[in-house]
Amino acid sequence: MPPRSRKLASFVERHSLWSDAQAQAVAQVERAIKKEKLEVVRFSFADQHGVLRGKTLLASEAASAMQAGVTMTTTLLAKDTSHHTVYPVFMRGGGFAMAEMQGGGDFVMVADPGTFRILPWANKTGWILCDIYFGNGKAVPFSTRARCRDALTMLGKAGFDLLTGLEVEFHLFKLENPRLTPEDATWPPAAPEVSLLTQGYQYLTESRFDLLDPAVEILRSGIEQLGLPLRSVEIELGPSQCEFTFRPQFGLDTADTMVLFRAAVKQIARRHGLLASFMCRPAFANAMSSGWHLHQSLVEIKTGRNAFAFDHPDVLSTVGKYYLGGLLAHARAAAALTTPTINGYKRYRPNSLAPDRAIWARDNRGVMVRVLGQPGDPATRLENRLGEPAANPYLYLASQIYSGLDGIARRLDPGPSADAPYEAAAALLPKNLGEALTALRTDEIFRAGFGAAFIDYYTHIKAAELERFQKETGDQAAVTPWEQKEYLDLF
Repeated sequence: MPPRSRKLASFVERHSLWSDAQAQAVAQVERAIKKEKLEVVRFSFADQHGVLRGKTLLASEAASAMQAGVTMTTTLLAKDTSHHTVYPVFMRGGGFAMAEMQGGGDFVMVADPGTFRILPWANKTGWILCDIYFGNGKAVPFSTRARCRDALTMLGKAGFDLLTGLEVEFHLFKLENPRLTPEDATWPPAAPEVSLLTQGYQYLTESRFDLLDPAVEILRSGIEQLGLPLRSVEIELGPSQCEFTFRPQFGLDTADTMVLFRAAVKQIARRHGLLASFMCRPAFANAMSSGWHLHQSLVEIKTGRNAFAFDHPDVLSTVGKYYLGGLLAHARAAAALTTPTINGYKRYRPNSLAPDRAIWARDNRGVMVRVLGQPGDPATRLENRLGEPAANPYLYLASQIYSGLDGIARRLDPGPSADAPYEAAAALLPKNLGEALTALRTDEIFRAGFGAAFIDYYTHIKAAELERFQKETGDQAAVTPWEQKEYLDLF
């Protein structure tokens, strides 16, 4: 008799890419696919901009694809926000001095089974978030999810876990003209034409919320069905502007939630004749800027206690103060990660409920970091108001960890509370993306944490975006049509 053929190990098995928990979760995913009679499953990864990319597979192929991985082209990792490839990928080393990045070859998406969801807005469709590896099993060094995981590992070695909560503003418009004529199919495409759902300015009034509610209800229902920890839905100050907040989550979960939340909101909205935009400041008359405020605290792994809480009039513990000092010390460099678009810097204005300098205060919405809580309050936390909604959440979180850990290591004093935030003597935030990139390139803590190769990679891509902007607009102070095309529908 011929010898029995042995089953070959899968890509995941050969390279030991799953934890025990992930391996056990695969069976649950397979059962869910069969039970719900799904027809397709979307395999996705978050790219360098925090935008989901991926492939849709037939449900019958999903089980094997989770084990074998799903191939994608490496050029996806070389693109700026216009989706132009900004590295010479067909030269030796692909512009990265890496054989794996040469010639537009493949990398492999490997499913994280614990992230599996059924999409309530798409017919019989599953979704799963992936990590990315080269064909030889090596982790792709440009994976922002992996870089965030590295930062969390370093934080864990220091004895802490990160607890963060999302507070995200965005605009929700009625889509009037999607601009689908061939003439509008420029690269990037012409920005859609929209109209408002509310006239704005009546902040948190019930009448304005009720005007927005028919549209928001569609989004809220989809987000809740996804199982994301939605906490509140609010009407913001600007026309057609709203805010969603989420319950705190540990570690990587917050970043995963933000990635899926943005994608879900945009997809659900578009299916109902709406356009949701996480662009910071759209180029519409009377538009207001949107921010992404990240609430954060450290939790002691051994005790489960909030390391920022302290029974003292100063509210913050010593650890909390030093962590805060680190956020302020690295604010200018972190801005390139928390505010990664050209458009986002038009939000940093005095007397605008947005910061313009690296300062903190107790419960003051004009500062960069707002300290919230009372002495001994287990919910004591820092609210960093630096970010924009288009930020890559993995890089946002990692920037906070590296900044805070450096503050703790060097015992950085954050100084006194700045009760007059737009008059305080402090380092100004970058006025534009170019300034932020310069600060990031020279920040030794970020170069050590993210790796010099990653910082050089990231700043190269953002510099290409900035160069195109300056060439076409002359770096104007006002929000330009260039920004509208680049960001309105991408984020």
